[in-house]
Amino acid sequence: MKWKRGQGYDQVEDRRGAGGAGSGPDLAGLAGVVLGGALSGKKAGGAGGLLIVVVIGFLLVSGILGGESGLSGLSGLGGGAGASRPGGTLKPEGETDAFVAYVVSDVQEFWAQTFSQSGRDYPETRLVLFTGGTSSGCGPASAATGPFYCPADRKVYLDLGFFDELKSRFGAPGDFAMAYVIAHEFGHHIQTVTGVSDEVQRLVAEDGSRRNELSVKQELQADCLAGVWAQSAMADLESGDIEEALTAAAAVGDDRIQGTTSGRIDPESWTHGSSEQRQAWFTNGFKSGNVGDCDTFR
Repeated sequence: MKWKRGQGYDQVEDRRGAGGAGSGPDLAGLAGVVLGGALSGKKAGGAGGLLIVVVIGFLLVSGILGGESGLSGLSGLGGGAGASRPGGTLKPEGETDAFVAYVVSDVQEFWAQTFSQSGRDYPETRLVLFTGGTSSGCGPASAATGPFYCPADRKVYLDLGFFDELKSRFGAPGDFAMAYVIAHEFGHHIQTVTGVSDEVQRLVAEDGSRRNELSVKQELQADCLAGVWAQSAMADLESGDIEEALTAAAAVGDDRIQGTTSGRIDPESWTHGSSEQRQAWFTNGFKSGNVGDCDTFR
């Protein structure tokens, strides 16, 4: 991917060296924060229902591109007040740091432009870099959970050691593999600020038996939103970039992780979707470049 050094430093909070418990990244724990992380270990699920269709319809058909809804929680799209820049602390130590910051900046710029088409402000947030462990609004954060998004403080958390694990253990190297992971996490931010995540959690609270299926749908939607961003970056893509993203998507499929870590594949316990599903939904978003084609809840 073609990229520019020096962008996005103000959108990355660098906590490396600040201490905190945690072990190295473990892809067996790739399931993060309930209905929030891309790689979270807790179960979530369900089949959808009328209200979730209405909310998803708001987001994917008219939501961030215009239109209103009376459903609670959708005011999080942003009112008339200007969205403040978060103010980061990154002093890059190498190319990976600078690349991560660039991707964060590019992803958030894309969503800001998308929101502005309906006269709304995109609530910009931060990516937190840490080593081993740190604290988050969702509780202690550990490298063992992999990258995740915390809806409580609306921040993305990342230990860069995850990318070494992704490359060495699961054969998913490349800068655009990293970009896919970051864009997926910011897809969860979009779900949070538009009220999708709140509706999913409400439905899970009503019927816990629907937890896992709803989680899979939410995660696959974040994959699709990552694909939509990737399409917007088409001019900067190089040969092999999309293949890198697809390889990474396959690497974090529930079936791939279960098969690698335990040798037993149990679809009933999936929280993120299979390798095939994750690749398919990323591809769907990338080919169309349209959030309207990311309705995984139907």
